[in-house]
Amino acid sequence: MKPSVTRSRLLLACKAALAVGIAWVVAPLMPGVVDEYPYYAPLGALLSMHSTLKGSAKYGLQILAGLAIGILLAAIVLVVGAPNFLTISLVVAVGVLIGSMRWLGAPGQEYLPIAALFVLIVGGQDASGYAIGYLVQMIVGIAVGLLVNLLVLPPLTFDSAVQKASRFRRSLSRHLNDVGTALTESWPPTREDWASQNDALAAAAAEVRETIHLADDSRKGNPRAKIHKRNLEADYEDLAALENVTFHIRDLTEVLAGAVWGKPFPVELPATLCEPLSEAILAVADVLDAWDGQADPQEPINHAERSIERLHAGLDEHRSGGPASMSAGATVAMALQRILATVRIRLEGARAGHAD
Repeated sequence: MKPSVTRSRLLLACKAALAVGIAWVVAPLMPGVVDEYPYYAPLGALLSMHSTLKGSAKYGLQILAGLAIGILLAAIVLVVGAPNFLTISLVVAVGVLIGSMRWLGAPGQEYLPIAALFVLIVGGQDASGYAIGYLVQMIVGIAVGLLVNLLVLPPLTFDSAVQKASRFRRSLSRHLNDVGTALTESWPPTREDWASQNDALAAAAAEVRETIHLADDSRKGNPRAKIHKRNLEADYEDLAALENVTFHIRDLTEVLAGAVWGKPFPVELPATLCEPLSEAILAVADVLDAWDGQADPQEPINHAERSIERLHAGLDEHRSGGPASMSAGATVAMALQRILATVRIRLEGARAGHAD
């Protein structure tokens, strides 16, 4: 487990423990019949605890909405008559159907039928008192959870998002280095690891997107965000560029795998093109490294453009071999050009943003 993950989980665990403890102390102080059900306050505090303030508020409101609707369904049954096999089964079925509404979210969907069932079965002869105590104590617990999350170091995950995007850029560069190196080690290449990384690259891109969304959520309603200000627009633009680059890298990887092993589709690649292909791929990998670092990426970009020009010259020499002999190399060359264009446009946008 990474240290940053360990710290965030440890902080969340401590805040959950604190919120549950406070809720347990506060619950018996509630007036009337509410104090007879103190155990629901710690439950509400625990259920509402989330890694972000926005998440805590959202989860808490969804749980309360589910509870309120579930209690209402149970009240309708009690007005009609005493709970029995038919009415209990019916109210649970209706609760599950109503819970399919998306705005309730997963927490509300789960607790709607549970609330209805608890009121009918656990409430017994004092179902109304139980329902009031259940709902009020859950409100108390959720309120305590929100206050603890607000007052005790509400997390900002900007650094985690930046680090994950940086690691992903480096992993894309390493992948291109592996592909470029494999092309010149032998023909056909003996190494197969680079050809099986496409799904991993797509999963990594999705993970980066999730992390940036979490960072965006972590600043909403967070008082620390007023001190530690960060505009995540640039991070979203970086993410869009990285996803575009990932698409083209997966494309060229599939083409080269098809040239070597005929999977996922067979294509022809003359062995004489391996050297210029390798040079161009390695040059583009250097561009991704420079994009992630502090050095000026213009020289690596210029070098990559010259390498791609040499690749095109090599492709021109194979025109006499027919379109089949050029298709794989031309596809890879186009993918590399698109990667360069994506990086160049993003870097120009970043420079313009800094100038403003």
